[in-house]
Amino acid sequence: PELSDGEGVQPVRIGTRGSPLALAQAYLTRKLLIEKYPELSEEGAIEICVMKTQGDMILDKSLMELGGKGLFTKELDTALLGDEVDICVHSMKDVPTWLPDGTVLPCTLEREDTNDAFISGDEDIQCLDDLPDNAVIGTASLRRQAQLMAKNPTWKCVNFRGNVQTRLRKLDDGVVDATLLAIAGLKRMDMDGCATTVLDWSEMLPAV
Repeated sequence: PELSDGEGVQPVRIGTRGSPLALAQAYLTRKLLIEKYPELSEEGAIEICVMKTQGDMILDKSLMELGGKGLFTKELDTALLGDEVDICVHSMKDVPTWLPDGTVLPCTLEREDTNDAFISGDEDIQCLDDLPDNAVIGTASLRRQAQLMAKNPTWKCVNFRGNVQTRLRKLDDGVVDATLLAIAGLKRMDMDGCATTVLDWSEMLPAV
């Protein structure tokens, strides 16, 4: 933190979305900063600034319909360029290929497991191969949709957005037969026990 004109120490302001996963990653960043710079352990030295993005507010349309992944970062970028926050924490999958002028990507957290988790609402369905023809799978990911349809063209992939907890609740309600989530996100929230199974790369290639 830098000293201001007689007003004491200014906190390091971390911009983040408000989803449980985003907050888990923001607080992980806070923890790592404190480990590196012990002076930041003082109360108020780091401030978590929660913001809503357009991607968080519009959940009934696919990301492609809304214009792409920048929907999860634009408001945070604006706050960063407007000196409302000092840094922002994003899931790398949400970061556009081209960063806005005036921003940089200086570092990343240590990479988590890259595999996808398969989550079923039926104890008799333990893996992709157990899904019957015409099964409904909740995923908004074009990467996952393409691989699923190549595996079984009768399966139906439906738009499935919202935070992890919302998606799991929809699965419990029988909206879909199964869904796929990044095991990395589940691990970051200590929720990897929700996974029915973790898919091997031979079953589902990761994004990167």
